Amino acid sequence: MSKAEESKTYIAGKLTGDDWRKFKAKLVVGGDHEIWASAYEDFFRQRLKLRYLDPIELLGAPGSWQGEGFSIVSIQCALIEFLAATRSGKNYRFLRKGDVLGPHDYSSSSALFQDFLSGVAPFSTAFDADSAKDFYQAIRCALLHEARTRNGWRIWVSGSKPIDSARKIVYRDALQAAILTFVDDYGRALLTSPLLQEAFIRKFDDLAA
Repeated sequence: MSKAEESKTYIAGKLTGDDWRKFKAKLVVGGDHEIWASAYEDFFRQRLKLRYLDPIELLGAPGSWQGEGFSIVSIQCALIEFLAATRSGKNYRFLRKGDVLGPHDYSSSSALFQDFLSGVAPFSTAFDADSAKDFYQAIRCALLHEARTRNGWRIWVSGSKPIDSARKIVYRDALQAAILTFVDDYGRALLTSPLLQEAFIRKFDDLAA
């Protein structure tokens, strides 16, 4: 690989930050649906497929039921944050002393993550504010920081809904189904929603920087 290739920022498969900037010139908020469909498929969906969805599928099949659920749900939690941030057009910033967050920046994911689960379909059919907070603390943070679950939560393979908050069970396959439903619904909404389109541009501008 050449030095020029090493310095490129790849944001969706072989598509780079430069590719995004060239493509962005075609995008108009409230504009052509076909161009927005291409933005969704080429940049958003391809990024999800290669970085999240394909690895989750690989880990889950054939499935040994020997603990791979921890890796799967860890990836799902990272993906949920990305979906929430893309939908709202927010970008994570590591704050140093004296730094000030911009209007579309965040330094803590807790509110973003919890509000997304409890307020956005189809997740909101399974999560309320309390269960979203419990999931964030005992699943998302515990997995990503400690490679474990906390507060009695367990990860099982299949169930009829993403979580059973009373029994403290995450059903990884149902959570994945909810994620895929959201991704498809988001793709359709992106074609006509100026707010989602503006947020999409903010997110991919940051990814391409």
